[in-house]
Amino acid sequence: MTKSARFATRRRRSRKGARLGADLLESMQQIVAHERGEIVLPSYEIDVPARIDVARVRAKLRLSQRKFAERFGLDVTALQAWEQGRRQPDRAARVLLTIIDREPEAVQRALRHAA
Repeated sequence: MTKSARFATRRRRSRKGARLGADLLESMQQIVAHERGEIVLPSYEIDVPARIDVARVRAKLRLSQRKFAERFGLDVTALQAWEQGRRQPDRAARVLLTIIDREPEAVQRALRHAA
């Protein structure tokens, strides 16, 4: 590598480092301002239902247990246990089932295998 190429590389790194330093400083200033009550930082919360009627979600899509499980990557035995009340879906499963209930096509698109 030539001397001028090494210098150019160092300058790029230096600029990246300076930008990173400026971003970190700005972030710290925002944290301090937030702690003082001077600004409100954007945030959001999600509402994960404590219980979900799995049979209703499946029936809404008019799918058998087997087809529902296959379509959304679920274990059919777990699905049966949820519907029969022997087990409750864990938090991650409740999140997935909520999305399936509200936006089944989005889940299908996300899980679709590329041909």
